[in-house]
Amino acid sequence: MTVRTVRGDIPAQALGRTDYHEHLFQISPLLPGDELDDEQRSGQEAQSLRAAGIEAMVEATPIGLGRDPAGMARIAERTGLHVVATTGAHRQAHYPDDHPLLASTEEELAERFTADLVTGMSSVDGSPTGVWAGLLKAGIGYWSISPFEHRVLAAVAAAHVATGAPVMVHLEHGSAAFEVLDELRGHGVRAERVVLAHADRNPDPGLHAELCAAGAYLGYDGIARHRDWPDSVILDCLLATAERGGADRLLLGGDVARRSRYRAYGGIPGLEYLPKRFLPRLVREGGAELADAIMRSNPARLLDWHA
Repeated sequence: MTVRTVRGDIPAQALGRTDYHEHLFQISPLLPGDELDDEQRSGQEAQSLRAAGIEAMVEATPIGLGRDPAGMARIAERTGLHVVATTGAHRQAHYPDDHPLLASTEEELAERFTADLVTGMSSVDGSPTGVWAGLLKAGIGYWSISPFEHRVLAAVAAAHVATGAPVMVHLEHGSAAFEVLDELRGHGVRAERVVLAHADRNPDPGLHAELCAAGAYLGYDGIARHRDWPDSVILDCLLATAERGGADRLLLGGDVARRSRYRAYGGIPGLEYLPKRFLPRLVREGGAELADAIMRSNPARLLDWHA
């Protein structure tokens, strides 16, 4: 069992407690003024996550959004975090109309994604970094999949078939989950190799249990977004889904993703909110065994290239 991190391959069982979805570097026209672009500050934020007991994280920034492979590797080395980097592309809305990625063919996208996984990612200026990605990512809109997003899904699937790397899909507000799984299955990707990010933005335990029964992993990453609903809604959905047979298919992350929410950039609540504020509630209400499965066993199984 092997997980590909920015510092090389490690045994899946060596990951430890894993935050399945965060960002150390991210620049998007959808988030003006919330850029994560300072290695020192992002490193400080990562250190706070490590100090709070998290041992590994997925850095979920794909191509074209300020991804910094060398910076990730340096942060991993300084903090001791196992960092899994991401290739692929986000939903189309994150890219300006003249972004060159939008004009890429399915074959060109698949070649680039596979290269990131096998030979290493390039820096923003196109120079090689010698740092590998360990996860593939695609994204879709709210109940919509654009032609570009269809090409990305197909290209991600081709790269997965070629390498065995796991797949993450951004679901806007948790929509179109089964539709995405159907499309990926048509390209040769089993649901067991996919995590559906933001599933908890549609906190429906009945639907979630069905998705888990189909084999997919569900990413719960909407905590500390009290403008939408309290953390109790997410926790209750998680516990209800686990009770319905989904305990071995749930993952947790923060997806904080904004400088205004990172303590090292002057914001709150920071990456430490997940381990310090939410995980203790999960242990109290769901038990240590469930929390251990969600934070250790499940991410190790998903991120293993040969599962």
